[in-house]
Amino acid sequence: MSAGDQASVPRLGPLGIWSYHLDVQPMARAQHAVAELDDLGFGALWVPEAVAREPFANAGLLLGATARMTVATGIASLHARSAMTMNAGWRTLSEAFPGRFLLGMGVSHQTMVDGAHLGRYGTKPYSTMVDYLDTMDNSEFWGAAPPVAPQRVLAALGPRMLRLAAERGMGAHTYFVPVEHTAVARDELGDDALLAPAQTVVFETDPAKARQIARKFMSRYLALPNYTNNLRRLGWGEKDLDNGGSDRLVDAIVAWGSLDQIAARVQGHLDAGADHVCVQVQTGDTQHMPVAEWRELASIMPTLRARSAVAQYTS
Repeated sequence: MSAGDQASVPRLGPLGIWSYHLDVQPMARAQHAVAELDDLGFGALWVPEAVAREPFANAGLLLGATARMTVATGIASLHARSAMTMNAGWRTLSEAFPGRFLLGMGVSHQTMVDGAHLGRYGTKPYSTMVDYLDTMDNSEFWGAAPPVAPQRVLAALGPRMLRLAAERGMGAHTYFVPVEHTAVARDELGDDALLAPAQTVVFETDPAKARQIARKFMSRYLALPNYTNNLRRLGWGEKDLDNGGSDRLVDAIVAWGSLDQIAARVQGHLDAGADHVCVQVQTGDTQHMPVAEWRELASIMPTLRARSAVAQYTS
């Protein structure tokens, strides 16, 4: 990555927030909350796309309520829109908020695509992504051009998609992964690409209560082959994946306990090769914004040690 490229890369910093909670709040309340996240110093807010808000409109409204932080999609599904529309949305927000919008895009999951009648998922998600990127990059866009180059990351877990993320984007956003996957992903991406894993956390020190909340969160993802196949590649067995996940798997996917224990997990990802960790707080109540927990997380930012090789453009 050249010095010129670095100038256009969103400044994510080592810690961000990944949140669905803002989607279920009235927009005025969500904007108030994201303004506080910006004031607290978080480098990025990651917003999802599934069955809640449309991510480009959502990102634009949230960006308008902030002054510094990046808003990233985690992730925008290529099955939900044409490549031309994805390109136009990407460039529109990148022009309006230079250097502060990061497009995270991915192939999503077969059950979500087929169930929502978004077309045919197909049997070759890698080829689907390559073809889509080719079409996207060759799409016409006559709107005002972004003053700095727009940036994107790919949702990636397996080796081929991770390498593609480094070749055709800024890097990769990984989700539902243990720290061991971050080390594997760094090896596949190489040194120069961005790696931004999501880490789910539960602020609960009682093991039974913490794992109950964690299993409630994990149940949806353990039904999706993209995630379970990735865990199998890492050596996790069927006993770990069945019945809501073994305690060992639950503890590897969801960090729970004190603030110090949660901070140690975030640092574990950074030590394993991550540049930026986006933390998703789970409380067991999807309607409740975990504002108190976000404020606690902000206090660990000065203690985090980011990967020095990319600190110049991510901090």
